[in-house]
Amino acid sequence: MAINVYFNFNGNAREAVEFYAEVFGTEAPRIMTFGEAPPDPSHPLPEEAKHLVMHAMLFIDGSPVMFSDVFPGMSYVEGNNVNLTLTNDDAGKIKDWFNKLKEGGTVIMELQETFWSKCYGSLKDKFGIIWQLSHDNGQGAGNA
Repeated sequence: MAINVYFNFNGNAREAVEFYAEVFGTEAPRIMTFGEAPPDPSHPLPEEAKHLVMHAMLFIDGSPVMFSDVFPGMSYVEGNNVNLTLTNDDAGKIKDWFNKLKEGGTVIMELQETFWSKCYGSLKDKFGIIWQLSHDNGQGAGNA
């Protein structure tokens, strides 16, 4: 497994991913919006989030690069919008790495099962690096 780059955008991820696909001559990106995710009655989706990009991925010169928009209400700081994503097929490793990285850091999303991963969480480590850790269920990086 590899560490991948994940870019966050402030409402213009679709434009960015389409731009980079053209620049690097990749296949057309598959873009999933927040509105396409399975609904959660306990957390209704705000109307302004439905069209935003939840996940998109390009293979640029053989390396996966992932994209999303920040969810409405979450902070966005241009220049600090890069995350490192670590996907592994060993849930025990994911839990171990997550618990070590969160020491002195801030948990953004506690490890939990999601519709794309059996074990996913995100955090900012004590050095200010944002990590997303995800169990690979055999569908490849991102799993969305």
